[in-house]
Amino acid sequence: QVQLVESGGGLVQAGGSLRLSCAASGRTLSSYAMGWFRQAPGKEREFVATISWSGSSTYYADSVKGRFTISRDNAKNTVYLQMNSLKPEDTAVYYCAASSITTILLSTSYAGYWGQGTQVTVFS
Repeated sequence: QVQLVESGGGLVQAGGSLRLSCAASGRTLSSYAMGWFRQAPGKEREFVATISWSGSSTYYADSVKGRFTISRDNAKNTVYLQMNSLKPEDTAVYYCAASSITTILLSTSYAGYWGQGTQVTVFS
């Protein structure tokens, strides 16, 4: 079993930055593809970013490309999401997820483990 705990969310003005962290326990993350997803009120959970187990491959949703950066530190069993140039439309609960069955995690369907989520609110 893998337990994931997100942190780093908060309230930020448009144009600002936040860094989310996802700390894992139970098992090492080094063999899992990791992803960040988000869910705004009244909307479905959507893909934000993913990183392969080695960190060599990353992919982003078009809406965040160039503004967000996903990274991982397998030694610390932690995945990060650096969010810059935040916009009000980035407001959502952000979830960390892990998959042992895919090399990258683009869909909620392949996530085997989820964190509890952290709220990000961007005001203009």
